[in-house]
This record gives sequence, C-alpha cells and structure tokens, in this order.
Amino acid sequence: MGTAITKDDCRAYYMARNALGKSNSTIRTELAYLRACLNFHYPNNVPDIWLPPPSKPRSHWLKREELSQILEVTDTPHIRLFIILAVTTAARMSAILDLTWDRVNFEERTIDYLPPGRHKSNKGRTIVPINDRALNALNEAYRGRLTDHVIEHNGKPIANVKKALQNATKRSGIHCSAHVFRHTAGVWMAQANVPMEKISQYMAHTTVQVTERHYARFSPSYMRDASEALNF
Repeated sequence: MGTAITKDDCRAYYMARNALGKSNSTIRTELAYLRACLNFHYPNNVPDIWLPPPSKPRSHWLKREELSQILEVTDTPHIRLFIILAVTTAARMSAILDLTWDRVNFEERTIDYLPPGRHKSNKGRTIVPINDRALNALNEAYRGRLTDHVIEHNGKPIANVKKALQNATKRSGIHCSAHVFRHTAGVWMAQANVPMEKISQYMAHTTVQVTERHYARFSPSYMRDASEALNF
C-alpha cells in the first residue's frame, strides 16, 4: 500500500535514479508527484515522503563574443536559425522545433510557442516578442521555406539538434547546448536589470521564485536597496 512507503524507500529510489544519471531536481519532482498522488488517495494518512535537495542552479552561460564565435563556425542555416531563436526567445529546444510558421506573427512581431490544443505543463510555453536579430533571421528563413515548420532541413522538420550543437562545440571550442542558450538569455536579461517578473514570464517559468533562484544573482540592482539600507 502507498501508506507503507518510508523515507528509506524514498532514499533508495533516489539512489537508483541518481545512478541512472538523473538530476536531483528531476528526482525531487518525481517524488513530489508521488506525494501529491498519495495525498489525494490517502488524505488522512499521508506517509512522510523524503525529498532530495534541488540541483544547484546551472552556471554556464555565454558572453556575446562567445555566441558570435559559435555562429561563425555554424554554416548550416537551420542550426543558425535555431541558435538565434534559442537566445532571442529563451525557448526550450522542443518548443522551437515544434514551431510552425502560422504561429509566427510578422505584423505584430510575436511568436506563440504554444500549439493550438496543447495543454500547458511545467515545461511552460508562452508568447514572446520578436526582436530585430530574430526578425531578420526569420524573414530570410521564411523566403526559403519548404515546410510548415520554422526549423527544417531538406524539406523535413527536425526532431533534434543535439548532435549539431555538439559539432558546434567542437568547432568553436565553446560548450553550447539548447539549455546553455536558454540560460544565456536569462542571464543577459538579468544583467540588463529586466525585472524578475518579466524574465519569469518571458521564460515561461512556473513561478517567479524559480526565476529568482537562477537569475537574481546576475542582476546588478537586485537587492541593491537592501544593501544601501545597511550603510552607516
């Protein structure tokens, strides 16, 4: 029975999942889902579910000159477009690869990353504005489009760009991945003193607290007033 689950059971589950390469945050989320299910089925007898601490925030991000170097060695059009969209819209890889032209609004300069009929999840998707760099890249890609998908190659949608980004890493000598591009976008916004609430909405985070945990330390003005209050 679910009520028989113990903290030791949770720790054993953690060890097994960790051995498979799963992060603390992933395992923590899985155990939190378990706790929610048990709370629903046994509201008066919920076992004490142990949760591992969340993973430390990832710290690797790109400087602008590093991003330029990566783009210089990336001559494949659809990968260049992916990188530009990943940084300028802070979207996840799956959202960019799913994107179709009908959700790119050139007149209003917005991208809707949530396909019609798709329910929102923890991996949030949102509507983001298109800046000048993204607009130029999208206009060029639109003129040469062969499919409904924004990211395409040889007339077919792309399922994954991990291998292409690994090659870009080898050629440039700078580590990059879809997550690094997304994280870079968050860091750049924080460094420009964009409010945490706006960054949170732009990146489709579940809460502002998630945004603050990852990006507040990059903001020059974050908690500056608290520091000034301690002057003497």
